[in-house]
Amino acid sequence: MRQLDGQDRLCGAEINSITNLVQRGYFDSNNARIVFCHSMTEDGRNVALILMEYFSLSGYETESYEIQDLHDADPGLFRTRGLRNLAKTISRVILERGTDYCAINATGGYKAQIAIAVLLGQALGVPVFYKHEKFNEIIAFPPMPVALDLSLWMRNSGLFFLLDRETVCEKDVAEHWDERLEALVERVEIDGSNYLELSPIGQIFHETFRGRYWSDRDRVLPPPALEKRKPHLGDHDWGNAREPILAFMNAVNKIPYVRHCRTHYWNPDLPSPNIFRLKGEEIEGVFSNGTWTVKIKVETTAVTPGQREACVADLNNWLTTGK
Repeated sequence: MRQLDGQDRLCGAEINSITNLVQRGYFDSNNARIVFCHSMTEDGRNVALILMEYFSLSGYETESYEIQDLHDADPGLFRTRGLRNLAKTISRVILERGTDYCAINATGGYKAQIAIAVLLGQALGVPVFYKHEKFNEIIAFPPMPVALDLSLWMRNSGLFFLLDRETVCEKDVAEHWDERLEALVERVEIDGSNYLELSPIGQIFHETFRGRYWSDRDRVLPPPALEKRKPHLGDHDWGNAREPILAFMNAVNKIPYVRHCRTHYWNPDLPSPNIFRLKGEEIEGVFSNGTWTVKIKVETTAVTPGQREACVADLNNWLTTGK
């Protein structure tokens, strides 16, 4: 294949498109790394190996990622998990390397991937290219005025972090459900109960704002607390839960903008998802070991709605990542 012109159709759409990108000067071929995302199929693995070898011999650094559940054996799994995992992988690659240094080539693979790539590019501000087999040259999708709501993500960040890890029983989040989330989730029935999981669009929404928030967190968070009070446990018979609850509250209290936290609800027989959320103008944390649940009020230095939303997003990020 390397004896052919890279634009020869016998080389295939992937090689044709990358060769065209180089020839048109869209990126510096001397310093470029090419990352291939391939399906969870034998054909996908084989094609990725061929492409990596082809471009490695041309002097490029190459790597590949197999996208879990991205295959045509189960259309339902492809639509939900497969496309979600594709969005997660592309987002991670781009955010690790920086949006100013990346572009997406949406040529090759399943047609549904093009839609995911275009939406990701619009959300992350990354150029997206595509070459149809009948096109003489590769084209760039033009930027479109797509606006995503950061405030919606921050207010519901706990749910997004939960759904990024697992399915969530619908009744567990019904009390604080926001109808604007409908397009970002899908419902599945498990053992007679309705569960929520992120849709592919929801995954893009979450990945976009998680990366954007982390870049801007120092700018949007309120100032550190000058004085702190010790966490307060209410008058309950906490039993064996006392130590883990107090340890959790002490950890929350060490976060710079937190002034104080106190318990306001206790149920020894109720499991719940761990989450931080807004209740009116107050921040509430829900902490559970899977058998009992405690709810705590978190007092911060936030004075505006935007700062409170930023605190909720930061607390949920801390709950998930520990930082």
